[in-house]
This record gives sequence, C-alpha cells and structure tokens, in this order.
Amino acid sequence: MKRVAILISGSGSNMVALAESMVGDHPARPVLVVSNVPGAGGLERAAALGIPTAVVDHKPFGQNRVAFEAALQQELERAQPDILCLAGFMRVLTEGFVTAWQGRMLNIHPSLLPKYRGLNTHARAIEAGDEQAGCSVHEVTAELDGGPLLGQARVPILPGDTARTLAERVLPMEHRLYPEVLRRYAAGDRTPVMLS
Repeated sequence: MKRVAILISGSGSNMVALAESMVGDHPARPVLVVSNVPGAGGLERAAALGIPTAVVDHKPFGQNRVAFEAALQQELERAQPDILCLAGFMRVLTEGFVTAWQGRMLNIHPSLLPKYRGLNTHARAIEAGDEQAGCSVHEVTAELDGGPLLGQARVPILPGDTARTLAERVLPMEHRLYPEVLRRYAAGDRTPVMLS
C-alpha cells in the first residue's frame, strides 16, 4: 500500500477528491496533508476525513526557499510518504527539493500542457482563441509545469466564457482526472489518462 502526502495552499478541493478516492482496492492511502498557509480551508476538510495535517508557513522564511523546504521535508519525513501530490500548492519548489522527490511527485495544472505553464491559464486560453481548455496531471521536474504528462481532461471553450466560468467547468474534470491518474501511478502504471 503506497503512502500519499498531499500539499495544499487553499480550500483543498482536489485534495478531497484524491483522499475520497483512496478507499477499497485503491493501491494507496493518504497519510498527511500539509499547507503552507495557516488556516487554509483544506486543513479542516482533511481533519474531517481523518487525515493528519501539518502547517509549514512559508512567510517566516521570507525569500529563503531552501529553509522553507527543509522545514517542509521534516514534516514529510515524519509521515514517510511514497508519493507526494501537489493539489493547489502555490509555491514553486527548488530544483533540490524536486530532485529529492523525482519520480514520486505529481501535480495538477489547469491547462492542456505544454500550453500555458504558470498562472492565469484560463484567461490565456480564451485570449488565444483556443477551442478547448482543460487540465493536466504530470510528474514534477525542475522545469515549471514541464514533467512527463500522466493525464489530461478537456472541456470546450464556449462563446462568452470568462476565466471564471471556464475554471468552474474545468474543476470537476480535475476532480475526475487526478484520482484516476493517482490510482494508476500508485499501481506502477504511467500510461497517460485522457478524459473528455
């Protein structure tokens, strides 16, 4: 049984989707939810699901990302996870941290990678005149939103869509895609999952 830690910064809706999927014959179980934001809504939701939680506030570390990540790594080592899932974790991780977790860390990103790495993905897709948007799950590497693709889900961009309305349609697809990718990944299957 694989042990999964989930990193969040906000409400934790993807974390909940992942946690609720890890039951029955699923090859993994959640062992820890960590937030870099004290009071993040996802912490309460994780606790309600019976998952241990921790906070490593990035603010006291200022610009010292390495010191923040050392504190984060300490929390993770206590739980001894096999897989680390980033689920709305709004910190860019250093190459050193990523390398330590290479091949064991997943992220969900709200675009059809390799398009629109970084922020404001839905607005950028609309502005570009794209016909489709969606989300991607990938292995995390030192290149921002650039690791091997493990799954994508697509939704049409509709006339009159705003970044908000598009995000509202993509989010349920994130909640379907990420658990499906994690299930396969925990079982050793790296075949990309494609949903529409």
